[in-house]
Amino acid sequence: MPWQIVIGLETHAQLSTRSKMFSGSSTAFGAEPNRQASAVDIALPGVLPVANRGAVERAIRFGLAVGGSIRRRSVFARKNYFYPDLPKGYQISQYELPIIEGGALLIPAADGERSIPLTRAHLEEDAGKSLHEDFQGATGIDLNRAGTPLLEIVTEPALTSAEEAVSYARALHALLRWIDVCDGNMQEGSFRCDANVSVRRNASDPLGTRCEIKNLNSFRFLEQAIRHEARRQIELIEDGGRVRQETRLYDPDRDETRPMRSKEDAHDYRYFPDPDLLPLEVTPDWVESVRAQMPELPAAMRSRLAGELGLAAYDAAILTGSRELARYFEAIASRLPGNAKLAANWVMGEILGRLNREGLEIGACPVDAARLAGLLARVADGTVSGKTAKEVLDALWSGTETADEVIQARGLTQISDSGELEVIIDGILAQNPAQVAEFRGGKQKVFGFFVGAAMKATRGKGNPAQVNALLRRKLGADA
Repeated sequence: MPWQIVIGLETHAQLSTRSKMFSGSSTAFGAEPNRQASAVDIALPGVLPVANRGAVERAIRFGLAVGGSIRRRSVFARKNYFYPDLPKGYQISQYELPIIEGGALLIPAADGERSIPLTRAHLEEDAGKSLHEDFQGATGIDLNRAGTPLLEIVTEPALTSAEEAVSYARALHALLRWIDVCDGNMQEGSFRCDANVSVRRNASDPLGTRCEIKNLNSFRFLEQAIRHEARRQIELIEDGGRVRQETRLYDPDRDETRPMRSKEDAHDYRYFPDPDLLPLEVTPDWVESVRAQMPELPAAMRSRLAGELGLAAYDAAILTGSRELARYFEAIASRLPGNAKLAANWVMGEILGRLNREGLEIGACPVDAARLAGLLARVADGTVSGKTAKEVLDALWSGTETADEVIQARGLTQISDSGELEVIIDGILAQNPAQVAEFRGGKQKVFGFFVGAAMKATRGKGNPAQVNALLRRKLGADA
């Protein structure tokens, strides 16, 4: 019988504030160990935490972006547990009254888009970091990360495959960066996922016992971990065993999950409201002031690009993959009225292709929007062919000249004078009577020979459309 996989994701996004959730310590990555842990972060006697307004505003921004309900009153709680990198012996989080409830995130699907419902998003502080690799027979503790503000975003158990879970994680990652809530740097731990995985034989069956896989910090590991864990649970049940609720870690070297600890229930953490922090009050005016500063969201921009510029839904989705990419495309399209499709094709093809090969983000593109628009304007007016334009782009990529300067310096202007092209084509036809006879005798493939000869005679500068049209007319192919 087929099995159904059920997945819920908990994502920890480090918020892009300069200081920590409850102290003024820096959140900058890369400092020497334990140089950014203040008295508040390690809970020395007598210190009092103060909530970071910037972190709260980023949570509100996220709630508005996903259509969630923003609580007028939320509460910070202490989550009590012992771990070496948790200096207080508890983590300040939110439990019964989170700042955001509900909402949904659209992800790509085979038939368009699918809405993934969210349970909640709540504010909390990060723990420190245990360092196992740098010490022989010992573990080091770095508390620089302790107290960094996190937004934990929890889905309903609504994802049904590893691929769908990755699609959701990518969409969430892009949205958080788009609204400037999180930098999304997975190598630095700014975006980490925990996957709750269970299996059942039929969609109508009750949910199975779930296992949580912790701290998956790449999309590839997220997919591999879910695949392995689902397969492990199915094989266990089919062999007559039962799944135990537990927390597991994924080992990418062995492609397996292994037990970390038994899965605690909420009562095991002894949550209670933090007595040092007042309830968090979010007024309607505060929400509206955040809303007024929100950028156009990806879904709205996709609709606008499709409606105003006539782009296909697929193209609009690619071009809104990040806010930086969308800005880059719009800056080009605004300089090329009526040629949005040309701009889209070049950005999605040549630009993204080259960036991917060189491992660069769009923000590091060597060719800015103005220079690329200058090149595409010459493609649109017939000054250069598409093929020659790629040669010009090579020069722009490694230099500072404009497209016009490169075209003029290298003599790349396309030959579009019909009289000049006609003389060249007449000469080619006169020199190749056998091939002319073959074409007129029905051997259509010979046409490519004439096109190639014409482009060679013009050193690649002949206008391809005009060359093709003149050849067809002179060979009688239009008759």
